Amino acid sequence: MGLYSFLCLTSVLAASAYAGCTKNLVGDLTFKLSGYDIAFPCESTKNIYKNTGSYIPRHIIATRMQIWKDEAFVALPRYKHGVPFTLGKFSMKQKGCRPQIQPFPPCWAMQEEGNCDSLQNVVDISIDSQNQLWALDTGIVNTLQQPILRCCPKLVGFNLLTGLTVKIINLKPYVVPESRLQHVIVDYTKEGVAFAYIADGGSGAIIVINLALGTGFRIVLPNAINEGCDKDVLYIQLARKSSGNVLYFSYLGSPRLFSIKADFLQKGLATGTVVDVGAKPQSIGLVLLGTDNGAALIFRYKGESDIYIWNTETQFRPENFVLVQKGDDCRLATQVVAGYKKLIFVQRTSYWFRKEMIADWLLKLWLDTRNSCGLLKVTSLILCWLLMEVLDPRLLSILLSKPANRCFIC
Repeated sequence: MGLYSFLCLTSVLAASAYAGCTKNLVGDLTFKLSGYDIAFPCESTKNIYKNTGSYIPRHIIATRMQIWKDEAFVALPRYKHGVPFTLGKFSMKQKGCRPQIQPFPPCWAMQEEGNCDSLQNVVDISIDSQNQLWALDTGIVNTLQQPILRCCPKLVGFNLLTGLTVKIINLKPYVVPESRLQHVIVDYTKEGVAFAYIADGGSGAIIVINLALGTGFRIVLPNAINEGCDKDVLYIQLARKSSGNVLYFSYLGSPRLFSIKADFLQKGLATGTVVDVGAKPQSIGLVLLGTDNGAALIFRYKGESDIYIWNTETQFRPENFVLVQKGDDCRLATQVVAGYKKLIFVQRTSYWFRKEMIADWLLKLWLDTRNSCGLLKVTSLILCWLLMEVLDPRLLSILLSKPANRCFIC
C-alpha cells in the first residue's frame, strides 16, 4: 500500500479512527475501546477480579494496535494495578462501536501477573508477514504507580492462525540498568530472515533480534540523538523503500530526525551508519505514528492533533509534509496502522492529550504573575489532572464536552 492509496483514503481515515457512533460506512469502521467492555468467561469470574482489585476498568487503556485480517490486536499495558490482561483482541466485524475485548491468546493463564511463563506488561506489538504476532513484554508492572519487576523482559511470538506460542526470547542479555524498552518492529531480509528492532529509550540503543535463532545484540546510538533533549520516548518507524528498508528514529524532544539502513542494523554496524535526516520544524517534538506500509512516514507534532504524511524519498522539509487529517480538540493520535479493507486506521486517545497538554500548559502558566488569571488557570489545570487520575475517564469526558468546562478545566 503506497502513498497514493493513503491519500485517496484520507476522507475515510478521519472517521475510521476515532471514537464516536454514527450510522454509516464510517461508523461501521469506528471503534471505541473501553475498560468496561472486557469479555470475561462468566459473571462470577468478573466479580472475583473486581472484588480482588484485579479489574479496575478506568485503569485499562489500549495504547498500541495491529490489524490482521478482520481482527484488531491491542496492547493494554499494566501502568496501574487492575488490568486483567495485557494483550487483547476484538473483531472488526462486530456490530456497534463498543467491541468486547478478549484476551489473546484466549488462555487466561497466559495473562497471569507474577507468572514468568505468562505475559506481564505488553507495551508494543508487531505482526509479521508470516501471520505471527510479536509482543514486547517489559516484565515491569504498575509503572505509573510503584513499579514492580515481576520477570525478565521478553519478546513473545504467537501464531495468529492457532493462537499458540511459537517462541519466547529472553531480552535480559541485551538490557542495562538504564534500559526502558518502548517499541518493536519486525522486518525481513531479502532472503526471508526475520529480525526485530526494539527501541531502548532509557539507554539510547536499538536491540536487534534474529527471530529465527532467538539471538541478538544491542546497538548503542550516537550521543547526537539526544543532544538538547531528555531520553524520553524513542520512536522508531520502518520505511520500505525501493533501495532497501530504512529505520527512522528520534526522541520525542529531540530537535532532529535520524535514520539507519536495515542492512546495517542486521549486521550490527552503527559507527558511521546513522544518518542525520534533518531538523524538525522549529525544533518541535514529533510523534512518529506509523507508515503506509511503504516509503511514507506518518506523524504529528507534540501536543497537536493534525496528522501529516511525508514521502521519505523526498527531503525532510515542511514543504514536503502533507496534511492528511485535521484533528479535533479532544484526542491525540498515538498510532497509525494499515490493514482491514485496505484502509489506514488511526488509534486515538484523550488520555495522552490531557497528559501532554496539561504538562505543557502548567509549564507555561507557572509563576505567570503578569496574567491576572494565571493562578486560576494553574489551579484548574491541577484540578483537571486530579480528575483524570481519580475519576472515571468517561465522567471527565462528559465534563470536557461542555465548552465552558473545557475552557475552564483544560
